[in-house]
Amino acid sequence: MVRYFWLIPLLPGASALLLLLLGPRLSRRWISWQACLTVFLSFALSLAGFVHLVRAGHGSSGLAKTLLPWIASGSFSAAISFAFDELAAVMALVVTGVGLLIHVYSVGYMAADRAYSRYFAYLNLFTFFMLVLVLASDIVLMFVGWEGVGLCSYLLIGFWFERPAASKAGMKAFIVNRIGDAAFIVGVLFLLVNVGSSSFAAINAAPAAGVLGPGLVTLVAILLFVGATGKSAQIPLYVWLPDAMEGPTPVSALIHAATMVTAGVYMVCRLSGLFAASQAASSVVAWVGGLTAVFAATIALVQHDIKRVLAYSTISQIGYMFLGCGVGAYAAGMFHLVTHAFFKSLLFLAAGSVIHALGGEQDMRRMGGLKKALPTTFPVFLVGALAIAGVPFLSGFFSKDAILTSAFAGGHYVLYALGLSGAVLTALYMFRLIYMTFYGQTRATHPAGTAPHVHESPPVMTVPLVVLAVFSALAGFAGLPVLLGEKANWIGGFLEAVLEPAAHHLALSTEVGLILAATAAALAGIAMAFVFYRKRPDLPERTARSFPGIYRLLVGKYYVDEAYDAVVVRPLVRGAETVYARFDLGVIDGALDGSAAAAASAGKGLNVLQSGLVRDYALAFLLGAILFLGVLLL
Repeated sequence: MVRYFWLIPLLPGASALLLLLLGPRLSRRWISWQACLTVFLSFALSLAGFVHLVRAGHGSSGLAKTLLPWIASGSFSAAISFAFDELAAVMALVVTGVGLLIHVYSVGYMAADRAYSRYFAYLNLFTFFMLVLVLASDIVLMFVGWEGVGLCSYLLIGFWFERPAASKAGMKAFIVNRIGDAAFIVGVLFLLVNVGSSSFAAINAAPAAGVLGPGLVTLVAILLFVGATGKSAQIPLYVWLPDAMEGPTPVSALIHAATMVTAGVYMVCRLSGLFAASQAASSVVAWVGGLTAVFAATIALVQHDIKRVLAYSTISQIGYMFLGCGVGAYAAGMFHLVTHAFFKSLLFLAAGSVIHALGGEQDMRRMGGLKKALPTTFPVFLVGALAIAGVPFLSGFFSKDAILTSAFAGGHYVLYALGLSGAVLTALYMFRLIYMTFYGQTRATHPAGTAPHVHESPPVMTVPLVVLAVFSALAGFAGLPVLLGEKANWIGGFLEAVLEPAAHHLALSTEVGLILAATAAALAGIAMAFVFYRKRPDLPERTARSFPGIYRLLVGKYYVDEAYDAVVVRPLVRGAETVYARFDLGVIDGALDGSAAAAASAGKGLNVLQSGLVRDYALAFLLGAILFLGVLLL
């Protein structure tokens, strides 16, 4: 079974192709089974490959399969080739495992949608391209998956394209990612020209072998990271992700937890040898991640749309992953990616359950009192909130602590302080969401007779929530702190064969102190949320009035969208309008209209010769004959 690992991406790809071609002719039941079954088979193959690598130990070189040759140009060649090592195994399990649960959930959530087959076709296509990105054995094939997930995000964010907001959000995601992708392409071209090979092994070995000089390593790493800031929604290219909430809620879960936004982190980890060789590039990665973690968390504090709170939360949590990678703790960054996949998909799907129960309502100001009405959704939502807040001993506690401890151990004290501050804010905005949504009296405002009957979601939606809640609670035990023993951090040991190792370790007493500090940060955030949104619900409004400037700045999301609009969008639109008016209308249309007018004028002039009189035609014939003879005689 293991030898067929190359089918992991191809199965959902084949399903997507089938649904795109025959979907409208198939029954919804058949579409559901076929879409979910192919992802399940990919998950089973991923699990089999994972078990094989665990049994083989660090002496294993992983699995590899070349399907067919692809590019041959001079001395450069590339093939469609897949590789399955420890890093790919972990990521493939996340993509297929979480993706499978999202597929199952979607069967219930999208049951009434008219474009049912198109939805599952896009969902499977998204999974296919993400798995191509993960299993690619070289950076050229990775780029195919990289661009593919960008395309699928556009298709799924704008899935309800009849809504102007969804159409604009899809286009925004596509354009912003093109900016990052332009830098990524330049970085890839630098590597191909200077390394002469597209394989990850050759690229990671190039700095140590002297193939790439220090300056070029830094340049290439930063260019690739700019691409990652687009895919993974980091400063300054994060602006597309909050608007991506216009897509169906399961799509939000897939983008935020298992596919697109994790692609940038995975790429940095896959090229950890390249990034670790440049201290400058690593610092850029760490600082962008640390600043984004706090920046996005502050915006989440004042959002009222339940999905937008989670969107800014994703931006913040991805920042933690990049912070870990930037300080050299690549395994910790990947560990947080794994735990985040569980609790963030849980939170999004549970939010979808709330929205489903309220007939489409997403504004938390119109919620409240749902704790008893949603007996399954509430406890699993609470587990997800506790996990992301970093409460002991749930998954987020271990993975976030691993990143903060690594930052402190490396002497990055300001970055550690940023991460700790972000931990307080994370707990605060998540429990603000919990208290506003599930506690107190209902604040729903519906016209008489139109209030929806609040009801729990069907089992096809709640069972995936329960499964994700279990993993959100327990997944952290795969990466226990090193103070419990060298083998306690199992995932770190498993990934050390393919990732650059962390360079710094701490004394036992220091590590215990850092764990207590992280715990205190989480509890402080929860306590603040309790006081502001449960004990004294008047305090948020009073605080906003006391600090109106700060409040307006946060509500305006630091006016970054407005700044981009003024500095980039409007000048480009005006420039395009000028080119259109002067070149398209003036030159192109002028040439076409002018040639048409000239032809019309010539026609009118020649029309004089068409008198209808025989003598005129005879004269013309005679003159033509004389002219012809004259030419012959000359």
